[in-house]
Amino acid sequence: MKKITGLFLLLAGCYSQLLAQQQPNILIIISDDHAFQTISAYGSKITRTPGIDRIAAEGVRFDKAYVTNSICGPSRAVIITGKYSHKNGFKDNEHSVFDGNQNTFVKELQHAGYQTAWIGKWHLESKPQGFTYYSILPGQGQYFNPEFINMEGKTEKREGYVTNIIEDEAEKWLDKRDTSQPFCLVIGHKATHRTWMPDTTDMGTLENRHFPIPATFYDTYDGRKAAQVQEMSIAKDMRLSYDLKLAINDKPEGAVARMNPAQRAKYDAVYNPITADFKAKNLSGKALAEWKYQRYMRDYIATAASLDRNINRTLAYLDEHRLTKNTIVIYLSDQGFYMGEHGWFDKRFMYEESFRTPMVMRYPGVIKPGTVSNAMVLNMDIAPTLLEATGVQIPKDIQGKSMLPLFGKSAQKGRDVLYYHYYENGEHAVSPHFGIRTTRYKLIRFYKRVDAWELYDLKNDPQEIHNLYADKRYQGTVQQLKQQLMQEIKHYEDEEAAAIAVQE
Repeated sequence: MKKITGLFLLLAGCYSQLLAQQQPNILIIISDDHAFQTISAYGSKITRTPGIDRIAAEGVRFDKAYVTNSICGPSRAVIITGKYSHKNGFKDNEHSVFDGNQNTFVKELQHAGYQTAWIGKWHLESKPQGFTYYSILPGQGQYFNPEFINMEGKTEKREGYVTNIIEDEAEKWLDKRDTSQPFCLVIGHKATHRTWMPDTTDMGTLENRHFPIPATFYDTYDGRKAAQVQEMSIAKDMRLSYDLKLAINDKPEGAVARMNPAQRAKYDAVYNPITADFKAKNLSGKALAEWKYQRYMRDYIATAASLDRNINRTLAYLDEHRLTKNTIVIYLSDQGFYMGEHGWFDKRFMYEESFRTPMVMRYPGVIKPGTVSNAMVLNMDIAPTLLEATGVQIPKDIQGKSMLPLFGKSAQKGRDVLYYHYYENGEHAVSPHFGIRTTRYKLIRFYKRVDAWELYDLKNDPQEIHNLYADKRYQGTVQQLKQQLMQEIKHYEDEEAAAIAVQE
């Protein structure tokens, strides 16, 4: 009898392990402020990103992936809950604290037997819940010699460069995990967030590069009130010491002060000559603006180099441990970013460079390698996609839609309209706004700081220069889009937007 019982337990254990192996592992890599314009998989000629490109080549590149709220903390909250900001409660980075008691797709996976982990940037101002393990950066985190908060709530300092350390920590966790269970790992990178601080390996590597000035760099913002009052201009708002690393203050910036002697020596060797050259030039006007742009681009692209290098490390780890075939890999940024378009850096606006995010996904056996999708999808769709892929029931209150039907035999086309709502009314002076994007048009309603409507014909004006809202020829289009906007507001139960919209 004991032999039969032992055999039964052995078979049950084998069956359980086989079942776990059949469920796909999940690996999500979230960067911060990484622009699709700087990724070679998206056609960028200014740099190469072989790690991200590999995911796209072995899976799908989403050419119309968007966010619901273009700012880092709220974007992460949307990704893990599958809900808009007004539903998950994390609307902005100034006042919001994520309610960890609410449900997330990670909790659903944990209930279904997944080991779950978040390593790196969290930025939701509360203790992570639903994770078997976490090691997170406090707030925005630091590029050099960063602190991490462990599951005991203790803060531990790590020596080195943050992007490398995050990858090291992720691999350590993967090494120690229970291989009889599937896993869901989120790697949250700080890069490429302001102040675009490259690894010492990459400092100074692009000093001979000249980056083309965007066609809209000298945009005058005619007819666009919100764009006229923003404070994210490279020419006016980018700081020489803080952003561009010029040694013009007696006291070094915080990121520099954190460096150890070897890191500081490399930093000084690169940036001190740049400071001396800048002082000798005595620039002003357009010459100064374009100098700042080149400096910004060199640091940003150099910072992104380490990000992509470590994504390559992640993929190599999966290869080496025979996890590639049964692991879903998603790479995305928390939103888009301006690389000088309209003369700007940062994000926030519903204009394309900010609203649109890079997203690539590899799912062996389900998504055909080399797929390019023009379906309009949202970062909110990741949660239901992963739940469907793992066979876990999707909670009814999730507002996103699974993307898997886009890749079936009778492929669906995705959304006809996207709804967006940005709330923050502080840093960079970007007015709160909400709106919709269809395949051709974009209608935006600004409120609080600026009270205005904007309409763009994306077919004839992809750079969003001409606000057509007051154009008599488009009044029929305006009315039609307003009706669609109200439908989306009601569908997603955005009461704040509804109260503003009904005043019209």
